[in-house]
Amino acid sequence: MRKSFERSFYSKSSMYSFFIILLLLFTTWVGTDRFLHFDMALMGYFISSLIFAVGLTIRMSAWLIRPATHQVIKRSLKNLKENSRKKRNLVSIIKTALENIFLQKFIFKRGIYRGVQHLLISWGCIGSFAITFGLTFGWMHFELVDPNTYTIVVMGVDTITMAAHGIFAEMVYNGLNITACMVLIGVIMAIVRRIVSQDVKVTQRAEFDLLPLYLLLAVTVTGLLLTVSYVLLDGWMHHYLTLIHQLTVVILLIYFPFGKLFHLPIRPLATAVPMNYQQEIRVDTRPCKRCGTLYSSDDQISDVKDILAAQSFDLQLEDRSYLSDYCLPCRRRIRVMKQLNSEPHLKSNNPISTLNGIQMSGFSKKRSDDYYHFPEEVQRDINQSNKGDREK
Repeated sequence: MRKSFERSFYSKSSMYSFFIILLLLFTTWVGTDRFLHFDMALMGYFISSLIFAVGLTIRMSAWLIRPATHQVIKRSLKNLKENSRKKRNLVSIIKTALENIFLQKFIFKRGIYRGVQHLLISWGCIGSFAITFGLTFGWMHFELVDPNTYTIVVMGVDTITMAAHGIFAEMVYNGLNITACMVLIGVIMAIVRRIVSQDVKVTQRAEFDLLPLYLLLAVTVTGLLLTVSYVLLDGWMHHYLTLIHQLTVVILLIYFPFGKLFHLPIRPLATAVPMNYQQEIRVDTRPCKRCGTLYSSDDQISDVKDILAAQSFDLQLEDRSYLSDYCLPCRRRIRVMKQLNSEPHLKSNNPISTLNGIQMSGFSKKRSDDYYHFPEEVQRDINQSNKGDREK
């Protein structure tokens, strides 16, 4: 039954998109009291938001089926079900959500300027999206109780009653203006940094790094000009500014799932990394197969093997161990020995000879071959080669 139902769609992404659209339409129907409070002036935003939802669903589906992402999700669901890890999971999720998502400390570690810039853009965008989608899909609207009182209605339920001309009401009315100012300041800071910093200029790409900034700048500037028009200019050019602003929003929403801004909805997955792979001494760390150094967690090593296997990468060694079973220094040693077409003598701590006969002057004297303790067959070949050179 399930398989036959799935075959009625072109792909799983199209099936998920279909249900997402149905869900949005249903929530709109509920939030607007069967479309009674639907604002027809927002129809353009409504249609573009549905297109945005389809694009985001397709992009998320493609991202989630990747071997690495799929394995992290699979591991997260498994660990969340384990009773022995409940406390650890809760602490890890709360700590990561607070530090990496809310406070964004990982950006502040790269500099206060970049931290403030990113914080303003991210929370400004989140606030703008929340207000825009809430109004567009009719999840929230205002009802007049009396000439001096408004009630905020969320999904058909009266929530907050406020004075129509109070401070709180003014903050609510200007919510989009406040978040737009946050984005505007953050975007200007980002553009200035990309103009001034020579290091950034070398690595940045116009279509990936600059285009999203220009789109955000266009949306915020045209949105703020709407407020300037009806507050200070008696509605001058308001109709044309509305169309221009709507156009910029539509372009941003269509671009969003397929550009750099896509990292916004997937950022919460960052909580899964420390929850699944954080190292606890003598609990879930694994020792290196060669030197015994604790270097990673059992879950991480196991997932790395599964991810590589899913992509048909065979990194198994002759002794049936895997490269991921060794710490980083031992992996480097194994790679060098393999490149020299030599057996990786893992239990040996002797230096590795390149056998090229080249000695950098001024660093040390050339050492004899017996210093490196080569295997007998290798030492025999070296002696024969040296003997042949002397006879010539």
